Amino acid sequence: MKFYAQSFLYDDPWPIVSLAYFLRYPNPLASHIVSCDVISRNQTPSGTLLTTRLILKRGSLPRWAPKGIISRAESWVIEESEVDPFGKVVRCTTKNLEFTKVMKMEESVVLQQTPDGNTLQTSEARVLSGFGWGLTKRIESHGVNRFKAHVQRSREGISLILNLLRESRLQPMTLGGTTASLPPSVHEKEEKPANHQNGPWSKFKSWFTPPKS
Repeated sequence: MKFYAQSFLYDDPWPIVSLAYFLRYPNPLASHIVSCDVISRNQTPSGTLLTTRLILKRGSLPRWAPKGIISRAESWVIEESEVDPFGKVVRCTTKNLEFTKVMKMEESVVLQQTPDGNTLQTSEARVLSGFGWGLTKRIESHGVNRFKAHVQRSREGISLILNLLRESRLQPMTLGGTTASLPPSVHEKEEKPANHQNGPWSKFKSWFTPPKS
């Protein structure tokens, strides 16, 4: 098994970073995401919000991978998250549902408010392969390297959403007060995120653009 962890500090407060995190699909830096569907969402007695999403990703194999070990380039992953608005913490875990004999990939993200009002993101990955044939360590290293690249692009994608939120002055949901009018639930389902004129990213940005007078 290989393990990797990385932390990043956002200058923005926890509520807006958490909102941007759940609105991160679609964005032009996540073109590998084919679809993202909410399959359950429940509030616990303690007031936390539990959400399960099913995500379809498109990927590519390294050149050294034996032909035929994976029959297609798309795979399903499941994302389980818990939002604690009182402790100001988001915990999210993602696991692959397919090709687990080749590689099991478990990613976790924690977004937590710091004492000075910023937001600390801690990302971790655990990669385990039981494939054998002398490729176990190579597959695990490939998984970790892919995660490192994904973490960087994911942060850049979240930053894009944060900029849109700042520009539109959209406020995150608050407890005990009025709730801002949020855009349509883009993370319920979006097909083939892509950076083109009429794609989901263009449609997403239009939700933050005030109507012309």
